[in-house]
Amino acid sequence: MYYLVYGFLYLVSLLPMWMLYLVSDLAGWVIFRVFGYRTKVVKMNLAIALPDKTEEEREQVARKFYRNFTDTFIETLKLLSAGRKFVTKRVKGDFHVFDELYDRGLKCQVHLGHNFNWEMGSLAVGYSCKFTMLAVYLPLNNKVMDRIFLRLRTRAGSVLLPATDMRRQMLKHGRDKQYLLALIADQVPANVGRAWWLNFFGMPSAFIPGPEKGARAGNVPVVFVHITKEKRGHYYVHAHVAAETPATLPEGELTRQYRDFLERVIHQHPDMWLWSHRRWKKSWQTSYESQWIDIPPPPAKSVNPYVSTL
Repeated sequence: MYYLVYGFLYLVSLLPMWMLYLVSDLAGWVIFRVFGYRTKVVKMNLAIALPDKTEEEREQVARKFYRNFTDTFIETLKLLSAGRKFVTKRVKGDFHVFDELYDRGLKCQVHLGHNFNWEMGSLAVGYSCKFTMLAVYLPLNNKVMDRIFLRLRTRAGSVLLPATDMRRQMLKHGRDKQYLLALIADQVPANVGRAWWLNFFGMPSAFIPGPEKGARAGNVPVVFVHITKEKRGHYYVHAHVAAETPATLPEGELTRQYRDFLERVIHQHPDMWLWSHRRWKKSWQTSYESQWIDIPPPPAKSVNPYVSTL
């Protein structure tokens, strides 16, 4: 089955980009207008994050989001047959940030959100920087698609670490003198009872504590990364060192900085974030008070914006 699916997708990927973008335009319209794929979730998320915008303005953001959503799928599909030249031509960036850390003999940890197109962006970093790139990923339930994505994501020599076994897998690479550990750090934690909680766009939200704890434990420099679209199919990777010595920061400070970074980037480029996932699906409970790391005090009541609206 794998070879059958891979072969078919590979043949589709050979189509020119202008033709693939026509497919993307049609797919975006169908899933938004016809099937309404997660439109209630998208609208609720936009209302929470962008309350200062009118309903019409949020509708425009939603339309652009669905186009970016399908473009990301199409561009990722193209990677099955396109090589390094295709990626490095279409994705530029602040890669000197990584080279400077590498030349100083340091390791590096990257915190990235679900920012389009993270698949092409991560490949561009892998192709362009000197580090051995380690990337944490969540294995897909579909074994065929999981195998295809594993093949895609290791094209630039990256080593993939399954999130379900990350700690053990890291032991194999922890002795490496230098590596770049890439983390999509805006995931909703599976175990919110052990998560860190803080406001995200004014709403109590669970954050994975692992990225900060790992950086502080090894005192590994942390780089915040986001991606902007220069034009259709062309991106720029923005990178800056958020904390060169995270072990010197108070507990929770790096996560608060990452939250502020995400909010700022999303406000500036709202159509470039993955609005279709339920970022606030986990309800705040007063029993989590010991895990509250924000500066304001924790709320007194449970909050789940989806319960009464979806």
